[in-house]
Amino acid sequence: MPTPLTTRERILEAASPLLYRRGMRGVGVDALVAATGLAKATVYRHFASKDLLVEASLRRRDIRWRAWLEGAVADRAAAGVPPALAVFDALGDWFSSEDFRGCAFINAAAEITGPDHPALDAVREHKRMLRDYLRGLVDGPDAAWADALADALLLLVEGAIVTAQIERSPAAAARARRAAAALMGHHPTERT
Repeated sequence: MPTPLTTRERILEAASPLLYRRGMRGVGVDALVAATGLAKATVYRHFASKDLLVEASLRRRDIRWRAWLEGAVADRAAAGVPPALAVFDALGDWFSSEDFRGCAFINAAAEITGPDHPALDAVREHKRMLRDYLRGLVDGPDAAWADALADALLLLVEGAIVTAQIERSPAAAARARRAAAALMGHHPTERT
């Protein structure tokens, strides 16, 4: 039998998909409260502001999304796909899903107007951890080259996500994969 959700988890379980689908500005506090089925006072007891709820929602999404990506890449790598290229195959699957609405972190960053918004740290941390994950997938003639390749792969991932959202097509993943393969083709020491 599954463990019952805490009130905080219940709030995040209801708010996270709503924020992803409609955006931070597209969801008011009343809609968030209504989605939880809880009293407004209860929601505010766990999250003193909508901004803090957005931040917690993004942090929760980061953990789940990165776990999904790592699992999808590991499955493909076990089948012989170079891990750095498997990233783009996994993205293609995500882009094809019915609920794909781009990157929650890019979307949030586009909506944040002030430098002190608490969700901005969650966005930055997600991108840093994604870059670190990509760095772990590549090796090269030296650390500086591998760092530069990880930076380039991150740009390809980000560009593919935004392009897929704009075009409403998973084709951006295949184009980014070809670009990644071309980059790595100059240094065949990438770990497989």
